[in-house]
Order: sequence, then structure tokens, then C-alpha cells
Amino acid sequence: METTETKDAKGFLEFVYQFYKSMKEHEITLVYEGEITHQLTKAFTSLTESNMAKEEESNSVQKKVFHVMVECLQNISKHADDFAQNETMFSGRGIFLVAKGKDDYSVTTGNAVDNSRIADLKSLLEQINSLDKEGLTELYKKQIKEGRLSDKGGAGLGFIDIKRKTGKNLEYHFLPINSQTSFFLLTSTISRTV
Repeated sequence: METTETKDAKGFLEFVYQFYKSMKEHEITLVYEGEITHQLTKAFTSLTESNMAKEEESNSVQKKVFHVMVECLQNISKHADDFAQNETMFSGRGIFLVAKGKDDYSVTTGNAVDNSRIADLKSLLEQINSLDKEGLTELYKKQIKEGRLSDKGGAGLGFIDIKRKTGKNLEYHFLPINSQTSFFLLTSTISRTV
């Protein structure tokens, strides 16, 4: 009989393998793990800008990539510091990865979240992924008026905005760390063709 821990371990290993495969298929242009600050966000966008300029990427693609990077990094800095200062393993920390594929860029971020938030996050992300452009605009307006996903504010507006800008579904995973905490991974894809 398979235990929950065994299922979690198998799920984690399967995710790691798929992630590794994806990394092999894409050119990783930036990887970072640690505390996310406003200064780092500026440095990352600057590094990516010079890298994309060398590749002669279109301005439209560059703008979308920067927009997604900033939204994702703000999400980490907003939510990764939910943990008490004595929980230094998670406090203010996250991972950030930018990869270039043949047809697209992908931006992956990850940070620890309290398990009590997972159901609301999943529900919001599934709702966002199910909507077309008009539906996203309506949800955005509704969330501005009444939405509130967390004590930190931000009723998921960043997630909505990413899907509106990219036109692609948000890919997400919650990997269990312990009984109170999971690691939230979010991948956004930006097409290299306009």
C-alpha cells in the first residue's frame, strides 16, 4: 500500500525529471536562488535586457518578458516573506529562472507557501486559465473592486495580468515540504513570435 509520503516523493521525483528534461530542451539564460529584493529585480531585468538585445529579440517580446519577470519577482517578494524571521530557510527567499526555447521564453519562479493558502491559489489559477481575454478583463476589474487573496493584498492581479499579456495558461505545481508548507512553482510562457 502506497503512503502519502511515498506518493509525495514519487510526485516530486517526477516533477524534477520533467523539469530537468525541460531545462535540457531550453537554453537557461538566468537562474537564481535566494532572497528577492527590488535591487535584484532591477539587476535581473537589466541582465535579461542585454542578453535579449544580443539575440536581437523583438521589442514586443522583450517587453512581455520584462513584464512577466517583474510580476513574478514581485509575487515572490510579496509572499515569500510571510514566514517568521526565525524560519530563515524560507523567509523572503525564492527561485527564479529564465529559459529561452526555439519558439518561446519561459519564466519560472518558486517560493514557499503555507498549505492553508493552496486551495485558494489553485482555485484562482484554474479560474484564470479557464478564461479568454474578455473574461480576464472582467475578472481583473472585479478583483480590483472587491478581491483580496491575502493579507499582503494583491488579489491575484499579477497572475491575471501575466495571462493577459502572454495569452498562455499559467503552469503551476505545489510540492510538499512538510505538513505546514509547500513549494509553489509557477511557469509563464512568452511566445518569441509576435
